[in-house]
Amino acid sequence: MPVSGTFIVFAVILVLALVTAAKGIRTVPQGEVWTVERFGRFTTLLQPGLNFIIPYVDAIGRRMNVQEVVLDIPEQVVITRDNASVAVDGIVYYRVMEPAKAAYQVQDLQQALTALSMTNIRSVIGEMDLDQTLSSRERINTALLVTLDGATEPWGVKVSRVEIRKIEPPENLIRAMNLQMTAERERRATVVQAEGAKAALVLQAEGRREAAFRDAEARERSAQAEATATRMVAEAASGAGGDALRYFVAQSYVTAFQAIAASPSSRLVIVPMEAAGLAGGVTAALELLRDGTGGGMSPGVAAGRAAPPPPSRPPGFAPPPPAGTAEARSVPRTGAGPWTSG
Repeated sequence: MPVSGTFIVFAVILVLALVTAAKGIRTVPQGEVWTVERFGRFTTLLQPGLNFIIPYVDAIGRRMNVQEVVLDIPEQVVITRDNASVAVDGIVYYRVMEPAKAAYQVQDLQQALTALSMTNIRSVIGEMDLDQTLSSRERINTALLVTLDGATEPWGVKVSRVEIRKIEPPENLIRAMNLQMTAERERRATVVQAEGAKAALVLQAEGRREAAFRDAEARERSAQAEATATRMVAEAASGAGGDALRYFVAQSYVTAFQAIAASPSSRLVIVPMEAAGLAGGVTAALELLRDGTGGGMSPGVAAGRAAPPPPSRPPGFAPPPPAGTAEARSVPRTGAGPWTSG
């Protein structure tokens, strides 16, 4: 069945209407802004949503992303001020603020930002030493941010952040830096050990000085106590006479003799010749203490003191002659006793 001309005309008009509607209606996604060109010239911007343009007259020029974009800066080798080579890369965060300028003031925005970032990285790091480069990332980031933000302002772009991601020296330089770091840490450890030994010596010296002060103080107090005791004994003896002194001497003698006799290593005990005389002194002192007054002696005690009984001697022994006489000088000494008979 042949198609009529009316149907063909209707189909052509329908297709033309659909094409015209498609060219005149534009839907812009969120986060983008499109430019409209009329016969090749920029006229207006299409915001996100449904937009209408004049078909066959207006056309879509550039589709600009107005979100914040992360631009990767490729790695490059940079020479520092002290002629050290380091491999550096980074990232740049930017956002299109004026789509018309970003679309028509620069041909390729991302390529321009990449080249500008690499150039400024070489410029900033080239003014710093290697140690400053490794320890001053924040300073490098701030300098690059100020430079890039100022350079991209005519393009309608806002650079919000610049980050240096890697600063890596060559392998041989890394080995040298590790050796330097190891030597520095060993030096610090040696210094710390030396300071510790010095502090220990100082503390030991202070301890010895304090101990010497305490010993001297103890000896001084002991001497003071001894002097006080001696003074008290002297004051006591001034009232009781020589009997009190003989009492104290006899007491010390008996205590020392008991210590000698009680020693397990002593197999032989030597009794001095004057033991009997001291025993008499002890007896007299005891009699003095029994007298309640302490200032005088009873007649019996006085008589005993005036004529002490002679010490007992073995049979056959005579008493020693008076000292200083001819008999005392002529009598020989023997091992059997203090004196021999005539």
